[in-house]
Amino acid sequence: MDLFSQCLLIFFVRIIDVSMGTLRTVLVVRGRRLTGAFIGFVEVLVWFLIVSQALTSDSNSIWIAIAYASGFSTGTFVGSWIEEKLAIGSSSFNIITKGLRYDLVDILRENGFGVSSIVCQGKDDENLMLLIEVDRKKMKKVNDIIKEVAPDSFITISDTKKIINGYFVR
Repeated sequence: MDLFSQCLLIFFVRIIDVSMGTLRTVLVVRGRRLTGAFIGFVEVLVWFLIVSQALTSDSNSIWIAIAYASGFSTGTFVGSWIEEKLAIGSSSFNIITKGLRYDLVDILRENGFGVSSIVCQGKDDENLMLLIEVDRKKMKKVNDIIKEVAPDSFITISDTKKIINGYFVR
């Protein structure tokens, strides 16, 4: 195989390998260990094959190393992009409204989201604290509703590791 073809092969296979590593990590962190382990097996198999290809090359060209490193960095980007598109898991929204915004609670519930609300005391007045657990694929919809109905709300969003009981639409 000529040097250019070898570099292309190493580059693209490295993208696949590193993207799989990113997904494996996310799956394991989110509690999907079996799927993560399977992806890890394939990832290491691909890695082993491409490393042996790079190390046993007839060429001692720096281009082999550049292709390998470029594939790694591109694979990191591609893997994080894929993970973002797959939106695996769920997130917790903690929202503090300015004032008692029960209209926001009603609209969120009308859109199928489970909302717990707590009256809380702000600096100057009473507010609502809303707690919502949402599938990551639906985060944008929740965000859009909040921006439209109560744009001055304080919002924090956290990844959720595990959910036990409660109202949660997937």
